[in-house]
Amino acid sequence: MNTNDKAFELVIFDWDGTLMDTVGKIVSCMQGVAQELNLPVPTEQQVRDVIGLSLPNIMPILFSEHQNPQQIIDCYRRHHLASEHPTPLFDGVELLVKQLHEAGYLLAIATGKAREGLDKVLELTGLDQYFHASRCASDAQSKPHPEMLHALLSHFDVSADKAIMIGDSIHDLTMANNAQMASIGVSYGAHDESRLLGLKPLAVVDQPSAIRHYL
Repeated sequence: MNTNDKAFELVIFDWDGTLMDTVGKIVSCMQGVAQELNLPVPTEQQVRDVIGLSLPNIMPILFSEHQNPQQIIDCYRRHHLASEHPTPLFDGVELLVKQLHEAGYLLAIATGKAREGLDKVLELTGLDQYFHASRCASDAQSKPHPEMLHALLSHFDVSADKAIMIGDSIHDLTMANNAQMASIGVSYGAHDESRLLGLKPLAVVDQPSAIRHYL
């Protein structure tokens, strides 16, 4: 496929809840942090609501009573490292990413994960061979600030109207709106279809294989 035939040149994916099924692990670890530090345990929905934000932004929301955010972050990272909760790629993700790569799309990731964590899962899943660049919580301001997307547009020298953001949370889609970029929501991650539709994405899909139809 010629680049000129594409509606978009650059496809940017969120990671957690979009490519990899990590929501259950994140919820479990956040609740484990609360139990260890004797803090009110957040509900699953409360954790889902903040997935996509960077950890320094999440902790004051979930644990406002605690005066040492770095202690909570360190505690969370210990729980996350020790957790054996399975985190597979969603069905169809690997094939989708491979097909988009072979079709000549530029592929990137914009995630609230730290750089070390992102690099680790990219290598473990083998998806690192398909992505041309990434921006994460270690590189830019937290979603929904558009800095991650602006940096990727600059890196690839692509205009916002030729790029699209794909994510499972309102933070992903709000970030895309803030960057004046199109978006696609996925309803199988942190936030449901009704919440995602409120951000006016190009579409909300219920499986990864449906994404390519809109590109």
